[in-house]
Amino acid sequence: MNTTATITQFNLTPGRKLAGRYEVVALLGVGWESEVYLVREIATGVERAAKIFFPERNPDNRVAKRTAEKLHKLRECPALIQYVTQETIVFRRQTVAVLISEYVDGELLNEFIARQPGQRLHRFEALHLLHAMTTALEPIHERREYHGDLHSGNVIVQRIGIGFEIRLIDIFHHAQRKTWSIQTDVVDLVRMFYDAIGGSRFYSREPKFVKEICRGLRHTLITQRFRNAGQLRRHLESFRWE
Repeated sequence: MNTTATITQFNLTPGRKLAGRYEVVALLGVGWESEVYLVREIATGVERAAKIFFPERNPDNRVAKRTAEKLHKLRECPALIQYVTQETIVFRRQTVAVLISEYVDGELLNEFIARQPGQRLHRFEALHLLHAMTTALEPIHERREYHGDLHSGNVIVQRIGIGFEIRLIDIFHHAQRKTWSIQTDVVDLVRMFYDAIGGSRFYSREPKFVKEICRGLRHTLITQRFRNAGQLRRHLESFRWE
């Protein structure tokens, strides 16, 4: 009989050592497959992010291995958080995989929008934001890969002048075809733009060029027009103002 208890949370406290090389600083986030912690490399003092997988969501280490392979494949995509190495720890007598990656300090998009006047962006600001996000995602799509879990809690944003710098965190692997996943990334980009301008409360007042991007948030209509981030970026750079 298998008496191994299911691990649903780690709740690691600051100061806890991981694999003898890292010290936990703080919890950064919790997802379906893992918890992510800010850790400090003991030997150097360098801060890293540690993604600690729940064993039942990572059978035979397949999920962690796919994530590491994907991050390595996309290592030349500047917006993506960079993979460093994989470690293992023992937690409640179970072997647990830990992916160590670059740590980027910054504000999540949902937090950034929440502190704006009216908790929304003007359409022109939101267009700049959308352009920055498509530019960040385009190199990933060019390599026939996808992010897989795009939402405002997985985008780090820094506003610089009229533009935005974007970093993408917490990629996800789907069993579906890559073409479908790439197109879903595009739908998720459009959804973040829609939410940034205020969502359903304000959408009816937006001009035609905004609605030609959002296309009623219909997956089929969006992906018929924009099949990848590059097509959406080119549209943003070439559409005519009303």
